[in-house]
Amino acid sequence: MDKLSTLFMVESFWSQFLISNENVFNKEQPLLYTFLKQLKPLKLQDNKIIIGCENRGLKIFLDKKIPFLEELLKKHTGKKISLDLIILVKNKKIKDAPLLNFEPSIEDVLISAGFSRRYSFDNFAVSLSNQVAFAAAQAVVNNLGTAYNPLFLYGGVGVGKTHLAQAIGRKILENDSRKKILFSPGDLFTNELIESIRGKSTSLFRKKYRRLNLLIVDDVQFIAGKQTVQEEFFHTFNSIVSLGGQVILTSDRPPGEIKNLEDRLRSRFSGGLMIDIQPPDFELRTAILLIKAQEKNIKIDIDSAKIIAEKILDTRALEGTLLSLYAKVLGKKEEIDLEATLSFFSDQKQIKAKKISPNEVVREVCSYYNIRASRIRGTTKESNVALPRQLIMYILRKHLDLKLDQVAFFLNRKDHTTVMHAIKKISRLIAKDPMFKQDVNNILSSLNLST
Repeated sequence: MDKLSTLFMVESFWSQFLISNENVFNKEQPLLYTFLKQLKPLKLQDNKIIIGCENRGLKIFLDKKIPFLEELLKKHTGKKISLDLIILVKNKKIKDAPLLNFEPSIEDVLISAGFSRRYSFDNFAVSLSNQVAFAAAQAVVNNLGTAYNPLFLYGGVGVGKTHLAQAIGRKILENDSRKKILFSPGDLFTNELIESIRGKSTSLFRKKYRRLNLLIVDDVQFIAGKQTVQEEFFHTFNSIVSLGGQVILTSDRPPGEIKNLEDRLRSRFSGGLMIDIQPPDFELRTAILLIKAQEKNIKIDIDSAKIIAEKILDTRALEGTLLSLYAKVLGKKEEIDLEATLSFFSDQKQIKAKKISPNEVVREVCSYYNIRASRIRGTTKESNVALPRQLIMYILRKHLDLKLDQVAFFLNRKDHTTVMHAIKKISRLIAKDPMFKQDVNNILSSLNLST
């Protein structure tokens, strides 16, 4: 096997490892996941994977996480695999680099600010579904703190909210690396505040957040319902804006639909520009796929790209499909062509025929809505749990053909009337709400069930 093929295989392995454990990272180590996506996989042996990073500071941080990562690698592969982390300097690999010689590059600045190298304006595809958001993002870059403050981007999973928000921060830092900018997921903001209270270091927390030129909070809906967190975020928001700074927020819904959000925060969030980013259409999915292929030096003809975009509605699944297809043609063809693509989906169709278990449905729905599977069978009637539970009932009945009483027993419900009510409600929502219908289609697609 030549060097190019070997490199692809290790990159494909590392990519699939990250994708398959994305939910674990998001729940337990969201900041770690951001950093892992920056690393460069170099070599994969029977019991070792060698990964490169570009600065000493990041290696020091990641070295402490190696036992956790090796445990996940063991679960992923079924055998023990050690992880060897090395530093890359000007295309040379070295085990150690003196701390005194370290000079932060723009990439170091971006990483320390919480940004991913994957997201920039250059690889953001624009179409009718997101062109208003893209134009607003450009305006914020050119008029930081004065145009659209706050900028509130909302929409379903995989519509590009995080990509666009990070692209803004990246561009501003590339223009002026002295700017104080931070990208913080909503749950990270919450966790840092809790740690600062426990460690009696809230003054340091406030110093970190309240003097920023730009604060980007991803999935800001996660702060709702947490009184102390909302109180702190309210003052953080006011402090940044009053000093001429910019705030960018992303969410899966508009401020008016975020339950348990304080009215004063709802008012602040609604006081700037709110943009609803719609799910990508066929043309945009095709463009995204071609961009991904170009980034990975994968050759694919336009007809094949169109077929993939037509069948794969979830933009996050596009890259995985591309890599899977490339793995099949590697060493056989120079590019992914129409024949290979049709053959791939024919194989997938046969896989679809395999029986999907009820537990797989529960796992997929819970993963999509970012909730614990154990809560589905509980008694809580909170909407963020009740709706996914009803959707599971709908899928089990409509797509797995379970009987009403079987569904009720499986989900620990009292009787089948609860299931009947859930099926009617989900059917109405699918008919009335295009965004919810898209969510359902994404879940069914992930389960290899017909939509």
